[in-house]
Amino acid sequence: MNKQILAAAVSAATCSLAFNAHATNGDQMIGVTATQWGMAGAVVAAPQDAGTIMTNPAGLAELGMKEVRFDMGFGLLNPPRKANGAESDSDYYLIPSGAVAFNVNDRLYLGMGMAGLSGMGVDFADIMAGAPGAQAVVTTKQFYKIAPGFGYRVSDKLSVGAALNIDYQSLAIHNNSFTLPQNQVYGFGATAGLIYKFNNRLQIGASWISKQSMDEFRWNTTAGRYAMTMDAPQQFALGVAFKPMPGLLIEADVKHIGFSDVLDRVDFQTPGGPSAMNFGWDDQVVYAIGVQKEINPKTTVRMGFNYGKSPIGPENVNSNIGSLAVTEKHLSVGMTRKLSDKVSASLSYMHAFHNDITSNVAPYNKIELEQNIANVQISYLF
Repeated sequence: MNKQILAAAVSAATCSLAFNAHATNGDQMIGVTATQWGMAGAVVAAPQDAGTIMTNPAGLAELGMKEVRFDMGFGLLNPPRKANGAESDSDYYLIPSGAVAFNVNDRLYLGMGMAGLSGMGVDFADIMAGAPGAQAVVTTKQFYKIAPGFGYRVSDKLSVGAALNIDYQSLAIHNNSFTLPQNQVYGFGATAGLIYKFNNRLQIGASWISKQSMDEFRWNTTAGRYAMTMDAPQQFALGVAFKPMPGLLIEADVKHIGFSDVLDRVDFQTPGGPSAMNFGWDDQVVYAIGVQKEINPKTTVRMGFNYGKSPIGPENVNSNIGSLAVTEKHLSVGMTRKLSDKVSASLSYMHAFHNDITSNVAPYNKIELEQNIANVQISYLF
């Protein structure tokens, strides 16, 4: 029993260093705008708004705007979660987003977007009830991206695009071994994509998001310096969009997220010397399907389903108590209502179904999570 308590204490001290986000696909948000969330993230082939600058910049050339389009909004994330039955005390998180696109000429379109793409945290007072002392784990992490870029219409069938990624990341950690206050770093990456139309009914899209290379976190404490680097994963996505009749859109996407390159093993510098955090995250393949139907000239409704196997397996639960990114199945609904010829409002709601994983090695910790995500968006198109 003493060995199990000791192992649990060590896990509590180290696991909280993982990406403390539970943003549905591992630590990645499924969407940027309410429109994207309503389609369950299936937007690579048939983008709906200026938020495409974050997912497939080629979509800027496919929005049908005469001069400019603005899409501004925010989301509210409610992620009930537990570790060994203990509930986290932090329950709500705001997710800001915004994007703008400009028509330069018949071929060139410029845009810029900003969004929170991962983040959150945990606030456990005691993850090992019955063990001596309170095994507290409290973390806060935020990851924002600003993406200026362009879309270019090569022909009536082909559009391409690219964007620069300017990243901001902050992290704070508290456990029974140390307290690392909120600190922030910056990083860079790139996004590129294309859209090809076979005809008026069928088109495909592809996008690539590079690994986001972040600066090193450094914390100076009374015990000495702690340091670590936490990059964001590379992603590839491919989508097919089909319009069987006017007013009806069906899109299916598949995405590969390279978590193993950034969250399998993370080097951690401590006052006692170099160490490593073996979080053991696997790559994730995500499948998404979304359906959009125009009910009348003013109202459009959406529904989608998204699935990705948890990047955390039973063998790595003890290293991820501070990062309960284990949800797999997600169901979304959404709608857009035109308020005038130029202004529309969109809403979406997604539920990530409950999932739990229990460690297959002692101590047999159990982590569990479900989510509710609501988004609001205002769009201006001219």
